[in-house]
Amino acid sequence: MSLETQIMDAMKVAMKDKDKIALESLRAIKSQLLLLKTDGKTENISSDQEIALLQRLVKQRKEAYEQFIANNRNELAENELAQAKVIEKFLPAQLTPEELENELKEIIKETGAQDIKDLGKVMGIASKKLQGKSEGKIISETVRKLLS
Repeated sequence: MSLETQIMDAMKVAMKDKDKIALESLRAIKSQLLLLKTDGKTENISSDQEIALLQRLVKQRKEAYEQFIANNRNELAENELAQAKVIEKFLPAQLTPEELENELKEIIKETGAQDIKDLGKVMGIASKKLQGKSEGKIISETVRKLLS
């Protein structure tokens, strides 16, 4: 089932349940999917593009959450965090820190990386292999820790 179909089904449920936060989140996803479809670059959206879009939306919500907390706007911050959780439901299961570390150790062995100078080599492969399974920031931090 495509992401667009899943979103539409979830929107129907959110409308019936009168869940404003879920509906707002789902409409944001639908809007971004529509923009991606009509940008003229691609006719069909790949699953990688869908994952990247969802990750970007989650990242935006989390950054907004941090900004609202910093400005003491807790009610708006909670709304952003709730939206991020709704969007995350459509992402693949996230790796635990231990699983991520094991995957990255394998990639480091494959590339023959020795120190922090090889960060780019490892990150290139890790970003592709682990796309959607973990945030880039977390991958980068873990790789730096392993190569130090």
